[in-house]
Amino acid sequence: MTRLFHADALARQHDTGAARTRFATDGYLPLPGLLTEHGLAALRAESRALERRARRRDFAMACMDGSPRRMTTLGGHVIARESRLIPRLYADRELLALVEAVVGEKPNAVPEALERHVLNILHRQDDTHGAHTDDYPYALVVFLEAPQDPADGGLVEFAPHTAALTATTGTGTRTAHHAPGDAYLLRSDTTAHRVTPLTRSGVRRTVVNFAYARPDAEVRATPSAHELYG
Repeated sequence: MTRLFHADALARQHDTGAARTRFATDGYLPLPGLLTEHGLAALRAESRALERRARRRDFAMACMDGSPRRMTTLGGHVIARESRLIPRLYADRELLALVEAVVGEKPNAVPEALERHVLNILHRQDDTHGAHTDDYPYALVVFLEAPQDPADGGLVEFAPHTAALTATTGTGTRTAHHAPGDAYLLRSDTTAHRVTPLTRSGVRRTVVNFAYARPDAEVRATPSAHELYG
């Protein structure tokens, strides 16, 4: 079977110990070129087909300090029914082993299908995924489309070790640009983060976000996922 991702992506880019230290320090680890050429093409084609089922969102999320959501989304419950590749990749043993090597514990599947794997699409000028934290601790964000020029927006901004959403615009904020086929891991429940607005029309940012739970950890769920993906 043709591979969707490079199983040795972590080893090719990072010493495992250094990667784990960086993730613990920053709450973030880039994984450049995670997808294979075939994987990127196949997942991009499938995402375009799934986009027909996606819904446009344009609102301020009250439970996240009124931060804006201007984006098109598809929840995991629909993806589970309609997608051939995304659920397979989410549960891939080698991908789970890569995540475990970085986070230092076994990542568990999120129990609620709605949040398990979601599709987030920014495709209009000023589209943005405003400041937030996630219900579950680990997010693997895989890029299918992204602006080539960082000046076009669609950058991830994050503030390590704080859930204060105002920190995403503070002096300690980190910013990262990613290309199609890249991915990053985020400690997403304790790292405030956002996606900067697209600055012009004609560019797109499409990601698949895989959420993973900690073993036997209590989850304090917010209504955010149901507002965005329900």
